[in-house]
Amino acid sequence: MEIILIRHTSVDVPKGTCYGWTNVPVRDTFEHEAELTRQSLQQFLPFDKVYSSPLTRARKLAAYCGYPDAVTDDRLKEMNMGEWEMQLYDKIQDPHLQEWYDDYIHQPTTGGESFLQQYRRVADFLDELKGKPYQRVAIFAHAGVLISAGLHAGIYSWENAWSNLADYGEFIVIKN
Repeated sequence: MEIILIRHTSVDVPKGTCYGWTNVPVRDTFEHEAELTRQSLQQFLPFDKVYSSPLTRARKLAAYCGYPDAVTDDRLKEMNMGEWEMQLYDKIQDPHLQEWYDDYIHQPTTGGESFLQQYRRVADFLDELKGKPYQRVAIFAHAGVLISAGLHAGIYSWENAWSNLADYGEFIVIKN
């Protein structure tokens, strides 16, 4: 199975904002960015199935690319940032912030989750997907989901995973 994971387009929040599970608006450049993404995806058509994070920034891109009825799954959400949602990272007043910076893989955000918890839910989704009779699947999601999927597929290592961050509107391809 070939899985194309597409990161949503850029969002209209101040740089440095923690916005994991929050439905944030996309930038006014959405149509231009989305069109570039749509054109790039043409090389993979057709898809047997299309999934999306339920967050609006992913669903909006899926709809623009021709998949308004993409199947949503909560396991495809970005990392839950808990009490830090919609705060600027450098303004967060939480004694656990430095612990998270020191070990974000294992340390959950206050009221949220760790990267390992996100990885596990994405891995669970991908493992379930393996049992489906599809040849090619598209997934509209988020940076953390794409990194988690790359780790699960073995195309990234834990040491270098974040150096492979897809830009807004870009995608990664996994052969499962």
